[in-house]
Amino acid sequence: MDDAVPNGLDLAPFRGLRYDPERVGDVASVTSPPYDVVEPGGVPALEDADPHNIVRLVLPRSAVHAGTTLRTWLAEGVLRPDPLPALYVYEQRDHNSIQRGLIGALSLDSAVLPHEDVMPGPVADRAAIMSELSANPEPILLVYTGGGRASDIVEQTTHQPPLVGLRTPDGIRHRLWGVTDRHALAGIRDDLALRKALIADGHHRWAAYARMRDRAHADGRGDGPWDRGLVLLVDTVRHPLRVGAIHRVLPKLRPAQALNELATYGDAGAGAFLARPLDGTLPAALWALDQATGPAFLLAGDRRFHLLTGPDPDLLDLAIRADRPRIWRSLDATVLHAALLEQVWHVPDNWDNITYVHDAAAAVRQANHTGGTAILLRPTDERVVRDLAEQDIRMPRKSTSFGPKPATGLVLRSLDLAE
Repeated sequence: MDDAVPNGLDLAPFRGLRYDPERVGDVASVTSPPYDVVEPGGVPALEDADPHNIVRLVLPRSAVHAGTTLRTWLAEGVLRPDPLPALYVYEQRDHNSIQRGLIGALSLDSAVLPHEDVMPGPVADRAAIMSELSANPEPILLVYTGGGRASDIVEQTTHQPPLVGLRTPDGIRHRLWGVTDRHALAGIRDDLALRKALIADGHHRWAAYARMRDRAHADGRGDGPWDRGLVLLVDTVRHPLRVGAIHRVLPKLRPAQALNELATYGDAGAGAFLARPLDGTLPAALWALDQATGPAFLLAGDRRFHLLTGPDPDLLDLAIRADRPRIWRSLDATVLHAALLEQVWHVPDNWDNITYVHDAAAAVRQANHTGGTAILLRPTDERVVRDLAEQDIRMPRKSTSFGPKPATGLVLRSLDLAE
């Protein structure tokens, strides 16, 4: 392995594993959204779409089953390694935007800024699956401020015929190219050595990469492919990302109970938040949420909406840590977890009691289906995310949803192939 570039980004080429179209036909049918964006109940639909759908590796019945499946697909030629190590230019295009970036194997010693906390369970789960696969099945999404030689090469590469092009069911077109020219690779390396990146999506997988590396070193295996992880690196100077919210569904908390506990909170029963019922559709309710000032949330359930505003100052003082910057203390996600979930509703912070959903309509559907409560949030400004990350201050987990996210299944990274 190459030495890591200190205080910069060290993105190395690798021999990608890609689906053989002659074996699977339409490559779009074997792709999936990232593992944490697949809606509950969506796995069977993806499995039914094609027996070789990548969801069988990223959301398997068990980690061992994923490893067995991948080895079978490799033996059958369903997935094949590219002949030469490459960095991959990846493009996503919809009706109003184009995003392009570089997929490669990033040294874990690179200058990468996380901005969210992680939960031990998902980290262990991702690490177990990748260990059984001996592969990184999907890239995490990193953003950086570029505008240099690496970005020029990305744009120039898209004028060539792609390795693969497809359209996924959401209407997004995807294209992938391989960069193998040594002069181009050297230009990219020299440019990125001066950069640092922010994790936009994939904090748990990044932590899982580190866990795999630490385990390999503790086992005496020394330096190796586990010292890198698969990433998509996007220059936001050329291709700004969209930042959305990640909503919460509380399947065990009934809306009536949630509203009652909000109204009766405090010694004098003054209430934790003001809850105003809203008439109309979800878009109208989301518009009302967007217009609110201060910490605010949209509570959905029982096919009704309530706008939560005006938190009790005493509640905020009690619940929220004082040793953090003011901007962190006022984040909607901070107020939600520290004040509402922990102090008012006493909802345990685990997967049985909190589901994280990227789409507001899907969150409302889940709440109505389970009889639980959905809490819809507003997006956090990207400048706030970067400012806190620069200060090495973590936002509450699942605070942001950068997009568009890369499709899973276009290229995988095997830890067993020489890079």
